[in-house]
Amino acid sequence: MSKNMDRRVRKTRAQLRQGLAELLKEKSLKEITVKELVEKVDINRSTFYLHYADIYDLSESIEKETVMSIINSIEHLKDYTFENSDAFTRALCLAFLSQISLIKILFSGKEQNHLANQLDRELKKVIFRKYPEYKNDIEKNILLSYCIQGTYHAYLSNPEADTETFVRTIEKIVKCLQPML
Repeated sequence: MSKNMDRRVRKTRAQLRQGLAELLKEKSLKEITVKELVEKVDINRSTFYLHYADIYDLSESIEKETVMSIINSIEHLKDYTFENSDAFTRALCLAFLSQISLIKILFSGKEQNHLANQLDRELKKVIFRKYPEYKNDIEKNILLSYCIQGTYHAYLSNPEADTETFVRTIEKIVKCLQPML
């Protein structure tokens, strides 16, 4: 019975995430109501509130899942070091680009900086677990933010760049910064 319940919860949450993503293609988050969303996905309003406090809670949940999906899709994440930061950058770029369709829906307009900040925060957590001495090193924090957020904003500013050119260029930049890391 517990497995069935888990499956129903996952199914309901997936419906809500998909419905919200579809509505976000048409309008901003602040224009979407719970009523509109539950009608779209054909569930009861009370069911929505069993899972989320409001539309913003659902949106935040999707954003966190997206960020964690990006991070979790970086193969051998724990194996990267500052000595091979260009390889890490390549993996990060490809992980980010693998989620680009969802990212464009969830993090459009004013929300673009929000994703960069979340990626910055979550990737630093991973890096600081491996290099705890860097957590309080302001120079390392600045360099990491520059690499993580710079990569993200470079992509947004150059959407016409093909994947290989983009990734290769970011790798070159990070290699230049490597002595500082």
